[in-house]
Amino acid sequence: METKMMETKMMGMSGMPAMGNSGMGSMMMVPRCTMKMEKCEGGMTVMCTSMDPMSVSMMQNLCSMMAGGMTSMCMMMNGMMVMNCCMTMGTCRYEMMTDGMMMTCTSGDTMACKMIQACCDCMMTMMECGCACYMCMNNMPICCC
Repeated sequence: METKMMETKMMGMSGMPAMGNSGMGSMMMVPRCTMKMEKCEGGMTVMCTSMDPMSVSMMQNLCSMMAGGMTSMCMMMNGMMVMNCCMTMGTCRYEMMTDGMMMTCTSGDTMACKMIQACCDCMMTMMECGCACYMCMNNMPICCC
């Protein structure tokens, strides 16, 4: 079995394997950003920002193309998925900012709000412990940190 190492020279981008219809793995470039999560009234917000204009543009374009799709957050450690949180328990809205974008996921239902905020707590802890986070829409990664 042969092991290949791949190095990405593009600053601000991260290579992530993506599965196509054929089942064969391919590489796609995912905008790298700084991600900040916090609980808010009714749910949570995630701010994805970058100093690299190319990353910001790509992130915003991916977000616009995938608008209305299912939002999920994938936590990875050493290339393995640790957790995948599908934000189906709330309504996710995206707002473009000059240096990135902000996703807000909220619900008027008390129990759904608790679930969203519990996911937020869990993901913040995982990121503090070294996990990488990929934000996806329709299982397409739109940014990572």
